[in-house]
Amino acid sequence: MHDIIRQLEEKRQKAHLGGGKHRIEKQHEKGKLTARERLDLLLDPESFEEWDMFVEHRCTDFGMDKQSIPGDGVVTGHGTINGRLVFVFSQDFTVFGGSLSESHAGKIAKIMDKAMQVGAPVIGLNDSGGARIQEGVSSLAGYAEVFQRNVLASGVIPQISMIMGPCAGGAVYSPAITDFIFMVKNKSYMFVTGPDVVKTVTHEEVSHEELGGALTHTQKSGVADKAFDNDAEALLMLRRFFDFLPSSNREAPPVRPTPDSPDRVELSLDTLVPDNTNKPYDIIELIEKIVDEGDFFELQPEYAANIVIGFGRMEGSTVGIVANQPMVLAGCLDIDSSKKAARFVRFCDCFNIPIITFVDVPGFLPGTTQEHGGIIKHGAKLLYAFAEATVPKVTVITRKAYGGAYDVMSSKHLRGDVNLAWPSAEIAVMGPKGAVEIIFRDDIGNPGKIAERTEEYRQRFANPFIVGHRGFIDDVIMPHNTRLRLCRSLRMLKGKKLENPWKKHGNIPL
Repeated sequence: MHDIIRQLEEKRQKAHLGGGKHRIEKQHEKGKLTARERLDLLLDPESFEEWDMFVEHRCTDFGMDKQSIPGDGVVTGHGTINGRLVFVFSQDFTVFGGSLSESHAGKIAKIMDKAMQVGAPVIGLNDSGGARIQEGVSSLAGYAEVFQRNVLASGVIPQISMIMGPCAGGAVYSPAITDFIFMVKNKSYMFVTGPDVVKTVTHEEVSHEELGGALTHTQKSGVADKAFDNDAEALLMLRRFFDFLPSSNREAPPVRPTPDSPDRVELSLDTLVPDNTNKPYDIIELIEKIVDEGDFFELQPEYAANIVIGFGRMEGSTVGIVANQPMVLAGCLDIDSSKKAARFVRFCDCFNIPIITFVDVPGFLPGTTQEHGGIIKHGAKLLYAFAEATVPKVTVITRKAYGGAYDVMSSKHLRGDVNLAWPSAEIAVMGPKGAVEIIFRDDIGNPGKIAERTEEYRQRFANPFIVGHRGFIDDVIMPHNTRLRLCRSLRMLKGKKLENPWKKHGNIPL
């Protein structure tokens, strides 16, 4: 018995050391934490239950039978974040560069299977050189096993990927399927083919950072949702983000008690929208003034910034927020913003999170770049997402709601539950000037006449009352009462039941 206990302790010590002190020091020299240090920061103290610590690879080729480390390059198990259950895996770059073997993949697959069974989120901390080349196709099979589980878990449990080092080749497709991807600046990168292959095939010279670094994916590609300065900040912000999410599709969003009164009046909102309809304002100011305690977790803030998405709370309950941003492209919808918002809306619908939509949209962005890029199909993704969603949907039109973009932004016609407008709302087929120049094109040479007609059109159509007459909005509210009215609406909608027609799945215009 004593021999077994001694062997157990030796195995544990070996597993905890990973690739050894030298490799751990090298990890620290790069400004990176080890796999276990990351889990210590992410999870509640003493809550981590490790699984498969003693698993080792079964490869005997290329001298691998002489190299074996317990755990095989990934730490897996479950723990809690602020008392709520979560399953985790943390790849260990000090062991074979975190490369994925058949055994490594099997460990990840095991916790994903159990997470789906018990209804708990999965968080992956990725730091891997990719497939373990010595294992050949067995490693590729391991990746596919993980991909399959990512797909089956999609819409069942939240899946979050934190990229904390390299993530290349086939490895990128597991994070790509997960719901959210976060990265660490100057430490992490993602790409399908690396700089050397790019140079060989296309003769382009590009660095790892330029090709797939955190700034590339948060600003240009939209692959990542947010980037943080270092490992510690990333993991602490991940704890904050986790608190917004329900554990599974069978649960309501979490509720956090708040001292912020639902009846709070915000008088400054009465002057938020400028009198000049062409002058921008910051929609984030509105969002932060209506959510509980100003706590808004924005996603993809540097990508397609003409639309804002993120999570907040109303009366303690999580809500998803989608809002046009007049500060960027006048709040127009384009290809990137449509895709960004559509995916977010679908996540909220999967996980029972009510959606608040703030509308100030002059239309879809015109131009050959947009048309040739497929704005018709990409814009339809947002329309499809809002129309398909059965969660509570509350919409507030703050200013412009023109043309097809009015329809797309969670209008009453797409089963919006409560649709409100501020007195500054202009709801019409298009802006007054453009409309008049079409209707009264014979008067274009007469500026005075056009100005008169424009004002006439504005008074007659570009206001909330015509739409109110038709019942397409439920009320015109004072801006300072926005929080009060939203809280009441969401309270009323708590018991909402709505089902779409039975189908295997819809065919969203991808």
